Amino acid sequence: MISFAFHSPRVLFGAGSLSHLEREIELLGARRALVLSTPQRRAADDIKRRLAGRCAGIFDGAVMHVPIEVARAAREEARRLDADCAIAVGGGSTIGLAKAIALESGLPILAIPTTYSGSEMTPVFGITEGGQKKTGRDVRALPRTVIYDPAVIAPLPPKIAAMSGMNAIAHGCEGLYAENVAPVHALLAEEGIRALAGGLPGEGERCLYGAWLCGLVLAGAAMGLHHKLCHTLGGTFNLPHAETHAAVLPHALAYNQSAAPEAMRRIAAALNAKEAPSGVYDLARRFGASMALRDLGMPESGLDRAAEMATMQPYPNPRPLERRAVRQLLQDAWEGRRPGGSV
Repeated sequence: MISFAFHSPRVLFGAGSLSHLEREIELLGARRALVLSTPQRRAADDIKRRLAGRCAGIFDGAVMHVPIEVARAAREEARRLDADCAIAVGGGSTIGLAKAIALESGLPILAIPTTYSGSEMTPVFGITEGGQKKTGRDVRALPRTVIYDPAVIAPLPPKIAAMSGMNAIAHGCEGLYAENVAPVHALLAEEGIRALAGGLPGEGERCLYGAWLCGLVLAGAAMGLHHKLCHTLGGTFNLPHAETHAAVLPHALAYNQSAAPEAMRRIAAALNAKEAPSGVYDLARRFGASMALRDLGMPESGLDRAAEMATMQPYPNPRPLERRAVRQLLQDAWEGRRPGGSV
């Protein structure tokens, strides 16, 4: 029996889509928009100019992993300015902050992605408190509208684009072996991986297309060991999000390879590679990724704790989680080893 749920925001895709921003705010029934961004607020300032009197203000404090203190400050700013919608212009950090606001206030979110994180397509949220990143799903966190405009993504430096794209590829890969994967998700995942692998780092429109598809997969399918590890490493050790995905994904795939052969076949086909784990590793290396967690700031002394945290409250995964095997996975990722090979 096939059973699944499918949620999706309204999507405007293509060159010039940003010109419809004011109309989309009106369709939300909103009048005063709080624009959210990271401290590098170039894109946010452009949105403010476009909105003129409809912009209630800019909150430019978004940072990785959505610390709860930042979420509370942003919620208070939205209340202070009497904002009736939030415009998240940025990547996963900014869109994650918008979700944290929406969870408490119910403000509708309009997302304008500037990376390939895919967060804009999902009801998945994550908030870090006390050194632990807690994640969940809530339809209140799902943006109402998403505007994908290649002009917005154009300034993204090639290496950052590539690492962001690897993050998106991870959504597609884990969706293919999720316990609740539906036929539509499998089709979206394979096509999304193929588009990203072929378009990175410089074909913005093709990569946005792939990120959109893989974001839809993330919205509908449960994530497994790879995402659990990345959430643990990011929230507890403050590792950079996209780069951590690139370093961990080949090893998470190797861990699950024997338990999900059809998913691995489809991933390899989308990458035009002989096998999935080494194909992902080689792709990331071609983009100049740092494949060793130690190069991203992960202390070797923290690997035991990370393995324990990942196995204590595991996400659904095709291969049962064995603490010793997960610890070896982390060691291989820390050293930057190619799956089945050497450093």
